[in-house]
Amino acid sequence: MKPERLGDAVRRELGRFGPGGAIADVVAAWPAAVGDSIARNAWPARISRDGTLHVATSSSAWAFELGLLEEKLRERLAAALEKDVPARLRFAPGPLPEASAPEPSDAEDHAPVVTEQHLQAGEELAATISDENLRKVVAKAAAASLARPPDGRSV
Repeated sequence: MKPERLGDAVRRELGRFGPGGAIADVVAAWPAAVGDSIARNAWPARISRDGTLHVATSSSAWAFELGLLEEKLRERLAAALEKDVPARLRFAPGPLPEASAPEPSDAEDHAPVVTEQHLQAGEELAATISDENLRKVVAKAAAASLARPPDGRSV
């Protein structure tokens, strides 16, 4: 039996929080839906309770231009998501994620080896979380993070 992927467990937990929990699906679909140029200058930040997707942009000029393209971008996102489509898009200057290195083509081979020691440390870190499902997901994420070798980043 193949172990459950951490991303699947996190997505399931976030789904309990209504529209705001769908942000993981939006983030996954965003680059393909909007294209590389827009994805480098605009990134999904959050989904509000009314279903509006708030998108952080690199500048007010990008926010203005993308606001003019809202309906077209929403249609593209709808085609990529197929469900839980944001009701509206709102663009404003804000922090964007740092550009990452290209994904290795064989990510499964680079998965960290989680030992019993990592699992115990993850459980200790998550011990104060009262919700059992959330505690398990956080413990699993912490164990996987602790198992990763240092990559030289400061944060």
